[in-house]
Amino acid sequence: MRTFGTPAELAKAVGEHLGYSGWRLVDQAQVDAFAEATGDRQWIHTDPERAAQGPYGTTIAHGYLLLSLLPSLVTSVLTVEGARLRVNYGLNKVRFPAALPTGSAVRAGVRVTSAEDVSGGVQLVLEVTVEREGGQKPVCVAETVTRIYL
Repeated sequence: MRTFGTPAELAKAVGEHLGYSGWRLVDQAQVDAFAEATGDRQWIHTDPERAAQGPYGTTIAHGYLLLSLLPSLVTSVLTVEGARLRVNYGLNKVRFPAALPTGSAVRAGVRVTSAEDVSGGVQLVLEVTVEREGGQKPVCVAETVTRIYL
């Protein structure tokens, strides 16, 4: 866990890889709950029997489920002391280079792309690369934009 005390410290870290989160399992129950919450019940995610005959040989996690994990994965890599509010401001770019088979573990690598002052805080842009344990390619690469108010 990397702790920053000021926006200036974040600015000094631009270009730096901060490290990795711990591994987190993405199981079928979580995929099913996400499908229920979003209404995206496509068989490739929710029907293990049919998915076994599909292109991946098993069910796979939703790409948007992977995106929803980013805040918790990232906050296990870095924190800003004195932050009173953290707002997901958006994404500049997202790609899903490989599918995530259900039952796999993922972790996130985090690199600081920019840290700019905004009224009352800092706008932090991170390159987050989510990899699957034992996988060849990342399952998600996203440039996240977060506003941290101090």
